[in-house]
Amino acid sequence: MKVSKQPYGYDPLDHNQTILLQAQGISKGFPGVWEHLILDHIDFDVRAGEVHTLLGENGAGKTVIANILSGYYGKTDGEILVNGQSVTLNSPLDGLRHGIGMVHQELMLVPTFTVAENIMLGLDAPVFSFRRKVVEKQIQHLSSRYGLKIDPTARVEALSAGEQQRVEIIKVLFHEPKVLLLDEPTSLLTPQEADDLFVILRAMTDEGKGIVFITHKMREVFEVSDRVTVLKLGKTCGTRSITETSEAALTRETFGEVLPTHIERPAVESEVIALEARNLVPEKTRHEQQHEGFSIALRQGEIIGLAGVAGNGQTELIECLTGLRPARQGQIFILGQEMSGDPPRAFIEQGVAHIPERRREMGIVEDMFVAENIVLKDYAKAPFSKYRVLNHREITRHAHDIVSKFKALVPDLWQTESRILSGGNIQRLILGRETWNQPPIIIAAHPTEGLDAKAIRHTWECFLELRAMGSAILVISEDLDEILCLADRVSVVHEGRLIGSMNAAQADRQTLGQWMTGSNTETAKRPSRNASYHTNLA
Repeated sequence: MKVSKQPYGYDPLDHNQTILLQAQGISKGFPGVWEHLILDHIDFDVRAGEVHTLLGENGAGKTVIANILSGYYGKTDGEILVNGQSVTLNSPLDGLRHGIGMVHQELMLVPTFTVAENIMLGLDAPVFSFRRKVVEKQIQHLSSRYGLKIDPTARVEALSAGEQQRVEIIKVLFHEPKVLLLDEPTSLLTPQEADDLFVILRAMTDEGKGIVFITHKMREVFEVSDRVTVLKLGKTCGTRSITETSEAALTRETFGEVLPTHIERPAVESEVIALEARNLVPEKTRHEQQHEGFSIALRQGEIIGLAGVAGNGQTELIECLTGLRPARQGQIFILGQEMSGDPPRAFIEQGVAHIPERRREMGIVEDMFVAENIVLKDYAKAPFSKYRVLNHREITRHAHDIVSKFKALVPDLWQTESRILSGGNIQRLILGRETWNQPPIIIAAHPTEGLDAKAIRHTWECFLELRAMGSAILVISEDLDEILCLADRVSVVHEGRLIGSMNAAQADRQTLGQWMTGSNTETAKRPSRNASYHTNLA
């Protein structure tokens, strides 16, 4: 039986340890949301010196209860206790004043502000009463202390999703909370960065802090947890010490699924290049010193996994390959046609599907209804419209098919604004919208971020089905388990360039992790400019 390491600060046999934060009979409902999305009398607590993990499928209520306990949502019923005293939390600021901070899965930053300015906004005093340099120095101190590399003077809009997530973590740590709630904090971190975060969390529990950890990754559960609570459809299914369960048992109880380490598939047979980049250097990249561009070729019926630490050029590459960012040099070919400098719509019309890393900002229009978002790319085409008049019947039928196939929890297609959906359900809708018509090329950035085990497996199987039909798929992910399970070939990007590639069957986590952090690159197989693009990366 696989169990966690011996806890440092938490003793599962000591039932008298201080309860820092407790939920008693917490219930929550949202207008217009299906009954099974309502929290139904949740009992939950976190004690000094422990990491208490919340597990559950998308829509189970994990994020909702965390939002209530941190003051972001109000409760419908029940009681919140801090250090044994009943409290009312009317805002996140109330939560921070009571020593409760939350790091959200969805980024909550002002894009046009710098890192320091975003953190200053959250301080309990007028912004202009703080000296910027003092705040920047404190951010640098926290960055160094916790291993979260970030430039305090950088504008948030120029940062990758992973870097923005680091800002969110530092923003909460700035307040030195006694209880820290973390909603999928490792979704955009490398395995090494995640391990470093676990060390940090253990150091925090040694100081007597309590941690609420929300994740769908079982490896993380057994690496860092002291206790685990399972939620299903808004109800708790029991709490147990991590030493009293196993990974297989907990996975089956929570999801009914165990994720495979590798999915067998036939070898790639096609030599037809669907997508090709030749010496591509994106405009306004943060790696201006790198003059060697990206060279990559993706064949029909092939999946390439692109791994790398956030901020090393993946975002810029994706934006170039989808027409969202111009290239300073190089060429892009889509199905044999040069597309360099063409607008995003031209890439869409040429058959490029895009699953963006920032799903709320780029994947949907939050004010639109679910049905409208599902046809966001295709509304002007038959059968969804004729003579510029929308066919609501066909849109409804199509939207229902997408929601049903991808098992998204949606209250109403034409009454529910997409903003109220969980991140996981939004991701399901984007996946459905981008893949329903079997596109020849799919560029997927972190496609399973925030999804539970069932949804992850369904996504992988969907990609493999599309692969069998000839779709060429580029998967950008920092989850090496996903890369190794899904990809035919694996390439690693570091400091704005591809530094190595290998067949997925020959790849291993340690080597890829070293390449991602810039170490042991002498073993990397670099693409040759003189060789054919699809063979030198194989």
